[in-house]
Amino acid sequence: MALADEVLEHVRAERAIAIDLLRELTNAESPSAHPEVHDRVRASLRATFADLGYAVREIGRRDGPKHFYARPAGRARGGPLQLIVGHYDTVWPVGTLAKQPFQVDGDVVRGPGVFDMKGGLTLGVIALRAIRALDIDLPALPVVFINSDEEIGSRSSTRHIARLARRACRALVLEPAMGAEGLLKTERKGIGRYTITVYGKAAHAGLDPEGGASAILELSHVIQRLFALNDPASGTTVNVGVVDGGIQPNVIAPHSSCIVDVRVPTVAAGEAVHRAIHGLEPQTDGVRLCVEGAIGRPSMERTPRNEALWQQARSLGQELGLDLDSVRAGGGSDGNTTSQFTATLDGLGAVGDGAHAAHEHLHLDRSLERAALLAMLLQAPVPGASGPEAAS
Repeated sequence: MALADEVLEHVRAERAIAIDLLRELTNAESPSAHPEVHDRVRASLRATFADLGYAVREIGRRDGPKHFYARPAGRARGGPLQLIVGHYDTVWPVGTLAKQPFQVDGDVVRGPGVFDMKGGLTLGVIALRAIRALDIDLPALPVVFINSDEEIGSRSSTRHIARLARRACRALVLEPAMGAEGLLKTERKGIGRYTITVYGKAAHAGLDPEGGASAILELSHVIQRLFALNDPASGTTVNVGVVDGGIQPNVIAPHSSCIVDVRVPTVAAGEAVHRAIHGLEPQTDGVRLCVEGAIGRPSMERTPRNEALWQQARSLGQELGLDLDSVRAGGGSDGNTTSQFTATLDGLGAVGDGAHAAHEHLHLDRSLERAALLAMLLQAPVPGASGPEAAS
């Protein structure tokens, strides 16, 4: 029997185990903003990876977000590694399970976080179980990093992900696939967040209108210049989503502000937009601008190394009987970070729909096929695998 057939047969036989693990992870609610409730989900992950023969380490402050790192126990350091990336935090507040309980209805599994991305974590475990059970030789040591703050920008985990990615031959990201077709993600837009504050001068709007300097008037100029940065043809979007300012109608506004979301297709486009926003100059006499912010997640581009990894996945998919295709995603992930340092393929997680929505669900059979794809990718040759050093 061909290896692809063996792997596919094995992961399909793990259906009940996958459901039990997914139920356990989903029922351990883990909203990003409340790390104090994350102990239960980490305990589940610790036990699961210990059963796989992995050594586990938690990274982070005692009173803050803690991230999960695992590597095969007893393996010598210094060799090549490949990085599996996921996150255990969700957008759902504690108590959501009371309204949206974990449910299995034939092939469909529902519940808060099953698709994004506790399903992906489950598939990662199933893939590693297949590799162990079938005694598959790997070209590089698989290490796993699962963070707790991806949904809020990976603020405390990005530096750890970047450190691992610098040393890895490739990064395989367990974010959910896109759409009903289960598209893999070979590109992601870069994401920026900016706050622009305008400081003017207050005056009575009726008695002394020329004695003031309107921060709101200036903000109206700023907003028009921001929207002029949009370039639909290339994929650059600049959106002023929040506006605030003024004291009351009869006062010339002494202050105003806006919050801006930026999405860019390339690192170069992000640098250009960043320069344009930080280069804004006031058009109204007597006001001052303060610009804060940056591109927090650089673009994941379809670089030659990313393209090669995608083509490898597509070929392996054919061996599994999967007709894979790819897409650029408008949202960001930790794949944006890993792509700056190593070959990255994203969207290797669950096939389903409803990320961050009440109808969140995954299709179990098609998702298990993705566990087989991940296992095949982990055993596939890695160009230059003898170079990078394993992480400590």
